[in-house]
Amino acid sequence: MKDSTSPSQRMSAPRPLFEDFVEAEPPTLNGPGLGEAGLEPPGQWALIRYSGVPVGEVLLLGPEGLSLGRASENQVRLPEPEISRHHARLELVSQKGLAPMVLLSDLGSTNGTFVNGRVVLSRQGPAALRHGDVVRLGPHAFKLKHLDTLEKHYHEAVLAQATVDPLTCLHNRGAVLRFLDQHTDLARRYRRPLAIILCDLDHFKEINDHYGHAAGDLALRTFGAVVCGRLRASDLVGRIGGEEFLVVLPETGGGEAMTVAEGLRAALAAEPIPVQGGPDLRITCCFGVVEHSPVDPDGGAMLARADLALYRAKALGRNRVEFDGSR
Repeated sequence: MKDSTSPSQRMSAPRPLFEDFVEAEPPTLNGPGLGEAGLEPPGQWALIRYSGVPVGEVLLLGPEGLSLGRASENQVRLPEPEISRHHARLELVSQKGLAPMVLLSDLGSTNGTFVNGRVVLSRQGPAALRHGDVVRLGPHAFKLKHLDTLEKHYHEAVLAQATVDPLTCLHNRGAVLRFLDQHTDLARRYRRPLAIILCDLDHFKEINDHYGHAAGDLALRTFGAVVCGRLRASDLVGRIGGEEFLVVLPETGGGEAMTVAEGLRAALAAEPIPVQGGPDLRITCCFGVVEHSPVDPDGGAMLARADLALYRAKALGRNRVEFDGSR
């Protein structure tokens, strides 16, 4: 049967509404929690991210609760401008013999906190949530679920498949590029520092040809381990090609990023890679460093400049760090 919709209608799908996430028979906003059904069931309360990045993320709700907001001290940091610095908070309230009750409080946010499409007002106190409720803050939507061990492992596996490179266990291309675009937007809006490092292993084809693909895979994993051991929790590294990696450094200027890249270069060159039946293999890498400029419209512009710096490092002999400071 011929599709009667126009190409523009097919390409511009509407953003999902909260109804798309809610169970068939959604609970009332202030109704009693899961514990009303009887004794406490095994499992743990968690928020599952249904929109925002990364989709499918599991945010476990522990005894200390979860704070959500734009400020760095929140357990769940949501950097978008629609989010207040201290936007909302979830906490568990114990019930003897029953599952803990989940309470959601709006902390006086500017744009509001919503549950199943209804606003939670800070002056009315916390709202009691139930399994299946959808919490929305700005562009972010989370579904509250009470997960048993099997469900928890399932959601974690789905997230890993969507965001993790299986060989290196670093973030994959899609995840790191989304992170770059998000922080490029924040750097442009608020004039905050941002730097990236584009990395390319030297002579990687020769490693595969001479030592075999198992050694090449080990070289990639070694690079990932070296990088992860030298970055901050707020930084992100991902594999964007065969032997090419991207490091995103929020709140970092060009000079500091050069220092980070030089440290990575030296650490990688000093890291031995065992090869069966022969001496340890040593690998090197080229690094192209870029600082965000006000004229960069998006993360792609930063990547293009980083690629030029990377090419210069290769042309000048490899095992080098080069900076592109064009404005």
